Amino acid sequence: MIRTIDDIIQAAKEHKTAIVAVAAAHDDVVIEAVVNARREQLAEPILVGHVDAMRKMLVDLGEDPDSYRMIAADEDTESAAIAVSLCAEGKADFLMKGILSTADLMRAVFKRDSGLRTGRLTSHCMIYQIPAYHKLMLMTDGGVNTFPDLEKKADILENGAMALKALGYEKIYASCICGAETINPKVQSTLDAVELSNMTERWAPYNMTVIGPVALDLAVSKEACRHKRFEAEGAGDADIILVPNYEVGNGIGKATSLFGGSRSAGFIMGARVPIVLVSRSDNADSKMASIAAGSVLAANLKWD
Repeated sequence: MIRTIDDIIQAAKEHKTAIVAVAAAHDDVVIEAVVNARREQLAEPILVGHVDAMRKMLVDLGEDPDSYRMIAADEDTESAAIAVSLCAEGKADFLMKGILSTADLMRAVFKRDSGLRTGRLTSHCMIYQIPAYHKLMLMTDGGVNTFPDLEKKADILENGAMALKALGYEKIYASCICGAETINPKVQSTLDAVELSNMTERWAPYNMTVIGPVALDLAVSKEACRHKRFEAEGAGDADIILVPNYEVGNGIGKATSLFGGSRSAGFIMGARVPIVLVSRSDNADSKMASIAAGSVLAANLKWD
């Protein structure tokens, strides 16, 4: 059972080394992450971007640049297109965002002829190891879908369940986060949460229990549940928290990192390959953990 970020890293070591195509890899933190991932045999990188800059960064880290495969690209859009094509052609097992915008990367993924599109919604998942919480927590979607409707929320939640199942979870508890546990006809997120919690047949293949609406404290704190006399299976024990919109997810995620001292791993589900995607400001540890997660997902998921 995976309970920590280190468990994800260990799981990545236990299968054939995957190949990751890194778009716009010419960034110190990105290069440090892929070097560490290569040293730990988590993944073998193909670096796309400014070759001279990448070679210097590798030398500064004590690496032989000639032992790395690099492909020159001057512009972010060109880097994204090349990295996407490597995955579409089966030359790489998963994709990683380097020092370019999420929009530039995802435009390359979404192009009609990219080879990575599927019929599924793409959504962002962030796994956090928070010192104050007793296990890993997957939060979705704080990075791709801005203000999803009920149908999209169901797809987002299913993507999260697919990810945890691929990581070896046998039972999953999910909480639909709202401002409170009270159903309010004027607050659409509370109505959506009720509908999602009632989709039991959809969640059965993942052995997932969904509750909502709940406030964040009721999702992750059994003490809060006792104090508020709130009872539901999985309350205070969430593996997944589904946020009502991207602003809430972005705020919770950055708070756990900046104030909570969390470790994290981020990726996008729904494309033909996993897409490692974290903030450009995230540290090398988060990026390496994300590479490990991408490697495990690439090995265990069957992509349409």
